[in-house]
Amino acid sequence: MIIEICANGFESAQIAQNAGAQRIELCTNLSVGGLTPTYGEIEKVVSELNIPVHVLIRPRSGDFCYSESELTQMLRDIAYCQQLGCAGVVSGVLTSEGKIDRVATQRLITATNGMEFTFHRAFDECSDWENGFNFLLSAGVTRLLSSGQQPKAINGIELLKTLKEIAQDKLQIMPGGGVNTQNVAAFKVAGFDMIHFSATQKNNSAFENQGMFSIETIGHSNPQIIQDIIEILT
Repeated sequence: MIIEICANGFESAQIAQNAGAQRIELCTNLSVGGLTPTYGEIEKVVSELNIPVHVLIRPRSGDFCYSESELTQMLRDIAYCQQLGCAGVVSGVLTSEGKIDRVATQRLITATNGMEFTFHRAFDECSDWENGFNFLLSAGVTRLLSSGQQPKAINGIELLKTLKEIAQDKLQIMPGGGVNTQNVAAFKVAGFDMIHFSATQKNNSAFENQGMFSIETIGHSNPQIIQDIIEILT
């Protein structure tokens, strides 16, 4: 089974590689569901690590409905990732009605120009998943990252199995969301051949802001969790 780690920076990405992961989704700000990392972070990870790097293309937190200026930035970010030799990008756009924005998403897919494209968990907020999924099947998407329209993938596993059956070999289905050592075996039993998780270990970091000290929660991937999950899956 392919292990993809959601890494919130170089340190987590390096930990993931050393622990045996096969792929990285690189992002920042996991506390808001992940945002596009800086160009410097992307360049460092791609140049110093050896496993495939897929970059999250999400310009801000909140919903997945983007303005034209935000889409323009997303297209620039995709072009930069291609220039660096990233293996793929992870993104997705919804309309204000909660459906997949086919026009905007297709623009992003077209911009990848050969890179893999993963449609992310915006799908789990899609109000019409059947029509949305049919679009993804024909749009040139490589894979769908989803929790089966539930907060955690283990609770949405029946829908994920349905999607996998519908997709056949047209689209890869990658469960993600709340995957851990207690539930990961269920995805192997269900026949999935890839899984997505962060294995995050949170640490508190003190910093000074305008003379006041604050505590910020910073998470890095835990190598032991990754290795434990790999052992369960082998």
